[in-house]
Amino acid sequence: MASLNVTLCSKPPVLLLKSSYQSKCKAFFFSESSNLQKSLSLQRTNKSQQIEVFFSLIGEAVARAGFLALLGSSLDFVDPALAYKGGGPYGAEVTRGQDLTGKDFSGKSLIRQDFKTSILRQANFRGANLLGASFFDADLTGADLSDADLRGADFSLANVTKANLTNANLEGALATGNTSFRGSIITGADFTDVPLREDQRAYLCKSADGINPTTGNATRDTLLCN
Repeated sequence: MASLNVTLCSKPPVLLLKSSYQSKCKAFFFSESSNLQKSLSLQRTNKSQQIEVFFSLIGEAVARAGFLALLGSSLDFVDPALAYKGGGPYGAEVTRGQDLTGKDFSGKSLIRQDFKTSILRQANFRGANLLGASFFDADLTGADLSDADLRGADFSLANVTKANLTNANLEGALATGNTSFRGSIITGADFTDVPLREDQRAYLCKSADGINPTTGNATRDTLLCN
């Protein structure tokens, strides 16, 4: 009779004939071990690839962040004249902080245009639509603003001396700080709700006359002259 032996090839343990099945059990064991090793190797390979992809993505993100930081810092060295763009039809041109002496803007639509700190001496804005435009700290000496729509425009700290404001509509415009209208022509201009300093108001009332053709308001009434 062939002898019997106990093996752990399967669970629960089974009895195999030593002479006829032991070799098959060994082959099965080594085959399964080989498959397990291949599986573990494949998992390690997949994890390795995932780690490589992960660090690759991190590298790209870091590189991108570094580039954006460099680009942002480089803008500090750009010519200041190129850093400001006006609005409206002149959006592609620089109008802020520029010398625009004598430039012709007559009849143009310049809604919310940015002319902050610009030199606009003798510039021609006759009949232009300057609704909400900014002339903050700008020099408008001798500029022609006649018949212009200047509602809501910002003239804070601006120099508007000797300007032509004939029939201009300045309803709700800002004129705070040291804004000066000395020597300006204001016949028919509408200053409704313009917050003028008392000395400026008193000065303008000395020469105020006419009626604005657009609003129908008398210049003296809009200046609250006595």
